[in-house]
Amino acid sequence: MPTRVHAIIVARPGSSSRAQLLRTLDALTLQTRRADAVTLVVCGDGSSVRASEAVGRVVEGIIEARSSTSFAEAVELARPRVAEGAAVWLLAHDTAPHPHALAQLAGALERSPSAAIAAPKLVNADDDREMVSLGVTMTALGRSVELAAGELDQGQHDGRDDALGSDIRGVLIRSEVRDRLRPDAALAGADEGLDLGVRARLGGGRVVLAPNARISVHPDGPAALPQPAAQRAFVTRLAQLHRRLAYAPVMTVPLHWLSLLPLALWRTIVHLIGKRPASVFPEWGAALTAMVRFGAVARSRQRIRSFRTAHWSSIAPLRMTRAQLHRSLDDGHGSEGGAVSELNFFSGGGAWAVLGALVVSVASFTTLLAWPAIGGGALLPLRDTVTGLWQDAAWGLRGVGVEITGPADPFASVIAVLGTLWGGAPSFAMVLLWLFALPLAVLGGWFAATRITDRGGMRIFGGVAWALAPTFLTALVDGRPAAVLLHLILPWLFHAAVVAHRSWGAAGAASIILAAALACAPALAPGIGLLWLIAIILVLARGWFHGAVRMLWMLAPTVVLFLPIVVWQLQYGNVWAIFADPGFAWAGPQAAADGAGRMLLATGFPTDTLAGWTQILDPAIAVWAPLLIAPIALLALAAAIAPRWGAGITMLVVTLTGLATAFLTAGATVTFAHGVPVAIWPGTGLSLAWAGLVGAALVTLDTAITLPRLRIVAVTIAGLSLAVCAVPALAALHTDRTVLTNGPTSTLPAYVAAEARGDREIATLVLTPQNSGGLASEVVWGASDTLGAQTTMLNTATEPQGIDISALAVDLLSTRTFDAPGELAEHGIHFVLLDQVAGDESDAARAFRVAAVTALDQRAGFVKVGETDKGVLWRLDAASAERPGLTSAEAGTWRAVTTLQLIVFFAALLLSIPTRASRRAARAQSRIVGRSPAEPLVLPKRADDNFDDNFDDNFDDEREDEREDEPVESASDPEPASEQEIAADPEPASEPEEER
Repeated sequence: MPTRVHAIIVARPGSSSRAQLLRTLDALTLQTRRADAVTLVVCGDGSSVRASEAVGRVVEGIIEARSSTSFAEAVELARPRVAEGAAVWLLAHDTAPHPHALAQLAGALERSPSAAIAAPKLVNADDDREMVSLGVTMTALGRSVELAAGELDQGQHDGRDDALGSDIRGVLIRSEVRDRLRPDAALAGADEGLDLGVRARLGGGRVVLAPNARISVHPDGPAALPQPAAQRAFVTRLAQLHRRLAYAPVMTVPLHWLSLLPLALWRTIVHLIGKRPASVFPEWGAALTAMVRFGAVARSRQRIRSFRTAHWSSIAPLRMTRAQLHRSLDDGHGSEGGAVSELNFFSGGGAWAVLGALVVSVASFTTLLAWPAIGGGALLPLRDTVTGLWQDAAWGLRGVGVEITGPADPFASVIAVLGTLWGGAPSFAMVLLWLFALPLAVLGGWFAATRITDRGGMRIFGGVAWALAPTFLTALVDGRPAAVLLHLILPWLFHAAVVAHRSWGAAGAASIILAAALACAPALAPGIGLLWLIAIILVLARGWFHGAVRMLWMLAPTVVLFLPIVVWQLQYGNVWAIFADPGFAWAGPQAAADGAGRMLLATGFPTDTLAGWTQILDPAIAVWAPLLIAPIALLALAAAIAPRWGAGITMLVVTLTGLATAFLTAGATVTFAHGVPVAIWPGTGLSLAWAGLVGAALVTLDTAITLPRLRIVAVTIAGLSLAVCAVPALAALHTDRTVLTNGPTSTLPAYVAAEARGDREIATLVLTPQNSGGLASEVVWGASDTLGAQTTMLNTATEPQGIDISALAVDLLSTRTFDAPGELAEHGIHFVLLDQVAGDESDAARAFRVAAVTALDQRAGFVKVGETDKGVLWRLDAASAERPGLTSAEAGTWRAVTTLQLIVFFAALLLSIPTRASRRAARAQSRIVGRSPAEPLVLPKRADDNFDDNFDDNFDDEREDEREDEPVESASDPEPASEQEIAADPEPASEPEEER
């Protein structure tokens, strides 16, 4: 005699839910084997359901529950209404069984006496050819895995009748075990069917699959996982952790409990590498929730213990191995949809362009090959050790002054990274930077050009044009490390930022590069901020909300890096000092703030030397040198009417933003060097303008000039003009027209450098008589005044910082009688150096210096070491005090600032690391941003990508290839991609997201 079946339907209120419920009830009436009773549990207001006659004709009772009631709790409320000896059929308002569903499920239980649960095949209600679920299993670590989700139903899995578990929707539970196999409310709505299957297996039963029992489901039903990604990730992870604690042997439960937080930290790293930052907070929330639910874990363990008759090894054959998991989740290659975008770095000539630039660089800076360090201009040596480099980059004691504690300039972090690359002799890293500056600029420009054109020749022109920028060559000749580094960083910022809305990998890389760029040139912050705001508006206007979130992240590393110094300057009311140039304050040549100076800036030249032309030609002739920039400028202007006019106008906006930044910063003074005002370097704004100029010219060449011969002529004229313009700067070192010098390896005498070797905390008081008759005093810690130790805290200060020893320095050179060595020793000073002003020394400064030598020679307690090439040196005969460390409050600030910065930058670094899935998604997209449907498609010759897909994701429970339904285009696109251009500019797939 057939077993009675009692159906329990869990529904939620709402117009769409009511329509789905009516469809489900109609499906129940059409069953060939109808349920003997139907109970409806409404989670919320059930008045509309009660008023429905269709509902009253089918259900035997309606139960109202709170809207927060879970599926398992709702089923528990309906259990008292189930008659003795009746099997339980679990349904939801969105589960519409096909006519033979119940008959097939009941038949499966009758044919399999060992089966405790019969599970149907769930299909998509909108397309019944797509399978939603047909059996669930789990890995050794407890992760649930669907066996046939998202596949096209071709009967390929119909031969399978045994599974570890299933989806909870539509399962039929045998009457004999229905009281002991109840959904666990502690699972919060995830893996309930899997848990039932595991407990059934431990109780001597099993889950039998009934593929012919088909049930249509919707993704938003009460028994489905929550749709918001964060909530879905939370309940999925919470269920996994709860099952881990419930299934573990009793002796290992404390160990599992103790591992929850370390495991959350590890999985946070994995989530970031897998480009799933939205899963980080749910991960920690699930771990913390699982840690405090002692009662829920105890109840789940008790249920298992009361029903268990088999060993845990009985479920081992049905688990999924690591290899099987990889095969099930890896969609393999070929997912690019035939639109693979290759890099063609070698076959496209990019490598040869970089090699040619290296040859030019070696020929131009041959002398540097023999230099241990580079000096001159704004260049200074670096610390002797990598530890010292990073100490200068952290919040704490500064490398200059007495008891000056505070934030480091963000530029110090860039210097620390650069010095770490050559850790044995960090100062030599600056020599290598100058030697490789030209090829690195060509490399960056070439990669930036890949976002604009597919043509190899145009990419080479873009790289060469970027390297020959007058502002870049001027920075090299004048010894401006911050400006050189900015110019090398900007093309990579462009390369990553224009596609930051597409993927988390690009957003993570762009966020780090943006922080580095602004660290080198804080004056660019307003201009880049404006461009970022425009991009955000365009992305939001197109409804790409995920892209907007990624672009918001771009600012996170920059904010945490600049926050300490910004807060410091605001505390002292020195707001404009935030935009001060970092590094050594050097009053080098630059364009004046008048009309003539701004005309120079408009032509791309940051100084009146016109990149060296005024030094080799008569000024009346050299004034025509800016005409050499005219060809590329004309090409750039034509981008506004090119077929890809959206991208062209965007590039011109970048150019105007850079020029506006240069105009506003020219002559602006917020920094002082020994009382001499130092204006902000306008060349950084010109670097930004040059990026837009070259980009706009490439848009014109790639789209507006369609005749190949005309394009070659245009590129040749523009390229030769820039090459000619660069000749004076590239020959400056050989003709002795540069401030670059061989070293020094230390700005202090060799005796002091030897004593302070290894960055020992030895202080030197440096006194420098000024040409104006004044005296400049500075306390330097360590073996040298270094580039990383420079700080805008002092360079922009309008009042003394730390302990002011200026009065002590003046008294030291006066006739006043006092214990000068004792007072200096109390401040930790070991040496006194009387230096000479750089350049021509006035008679007043010379007389002051001679008098100072006499005064110091006559003071007791000073041992004269002798005259050196750095000045006259004295050593204190008294024992100097140790340099005081940080107070407890300062140490707390240091820990807080350092921890926050490390966390954010580490997260950005993990996001930027490519994975196999992210590389495959990137290869499936066109590298070109903003391609117009009107322009012809250029298909370059296929070549092996320089970046192999060799990243192996070894984290079993992390890899899913779910695609977000989001169009991804550049903020500079003039209009969404049309059907005709899909092959040329396909919509990029989003990052993988974790789902059940």
